Amino acid sequence: MSKRGRFITYGPAVALVLAGAACGVFVAGVVGEVLAMALLGSGLVILTGLVFMEVGLSEDRERDEELARRAPSPPRRRLEPTLPPRLRGHRHER
Repeated sequence: MSKRGRFITYGPAVALVLAGAACGVFVAGVVGEVLAMALLGSGLVILTGLVFMEVGLSEDRERDEELARRAPSPPRRRLEPTLPPRLRGHRHER
C-alpha cells in the first residue's frame, strides 16, 4: 500500500483517537467520559483491524511471490470418466 493510501486509510481512525482524547480532556463530566470512551474505543478497534489487514495482505504478497518463483509444474493429464462395471444382465446406460 502506498503512503497516500495508508494516510487515507489510517487517518480517520487516528482522528477518532485524537478526538476521543480531546473530549476526555476538554469536555467536563459524564458526557466527556462517554465521548472519550466511545471515540477512543472505536478508533483503537479500527486501527487494530487495519493492522491485522496489513499483516494478511503482506502474507498474501509473500505467498504470491513464492508461487511465482517456483518452476511451473507440468500440465496434469485429464482423466476421462469411466463407467462402472456391468452387472450380469444389466446394460450400460449412456
